[in-house]
Amino acid sequence: MNVSSSRELQVLQGLIFLVVYLGAVAGNLLTFTIIVIDPHLHFPMYFFMGNLALTDCGYISVTVPKSIMNSLMGSKLISLRECAAQTFLYIFFGSAEFFFLVVMSYDRHVAICHPLHYGLTMPPRLCTQVAGVSGASGLVNSAVRTGTIFRLTFTVSNVIHQYFCDVPQIMSIAPQAVQFSELVALAVSSCLMLLCL
Repeated sequence: MNVSSSRELQVLQGLIFLVVYLGAVAGNLLTFTIIVIDPHLHFPMYFFMGNLALTDCGYISVTVPKSIMNSLMGSKLISLRECAAQTFLYIFFGSAEFFFLVVMSYDRHVAICHPLHYGLTMPPRLCTQVAGVSGASGLVNSAVRTGTIFRLTFTVSNVIHQYFCDVPQIMSIAPQAVQFSELVALAVSSCLMLLCL
């Protein structure tokens, strides 16, 4: 997806992305704030929804502001360090969001199938621990995948024709054989998916 060559369309695209981004961040922050402020919402389901809202805020904030700046400034540049940071955070927030969704599905399963045991099965301490494990799992997945990708050396023409640093695009500009990195990424993702299932 290339940035349009028309300067007016680039600015319009940047402004549309800005409005959508601000709406998404405001909605997620409002959801989190209401859950924190209202004592009637201090239940595991809402605790996980608040964490999911914060994770969503981080997830969208990793790539969209840079693409907005690129559209408004007419620039397409990103440094290798920015690309590594963006990739790390993108995988981290995406993985953490996935784990939160898995935990939320288990929480709803317990609430529906075992309503009388719900308070014993999902105490607040367990919810906090599970949220920590979700974040830590996202961190490990992100560290392993980003580490295997950015250990590669890159070519002189390291141009990525995307709005953000996408893993397949990054691997396409690495001259070394990327089979090891692809195998590590596939193994880590497969293990995490099987664990969540």
